Amino acid sequence: MQTSPIEVQKALKDMDYPASKEKLIQHAKKHSASKEVMQVLDELPDKEYTNAADVSREFSGK
Repeated sequence: MQTSPIEVQKALKDMDYPASKEKLIQHAKKHSASKEVMQVLDELPDKEYTNAADVSREFSGK
């Protein structure tokens, strides 16, 4: 099953940016993100994300 950018953004609600990939994953875990969302975050490039749109750009197409 795939997930949508909307589901990813819901899991990252109230995230403080900029944030590393690791911080995104920790935040999503704390907010009980689905297995699919966690997989998407795990596959993101290991870099600093400046905002939610930055995360969405990396996620689009997956």
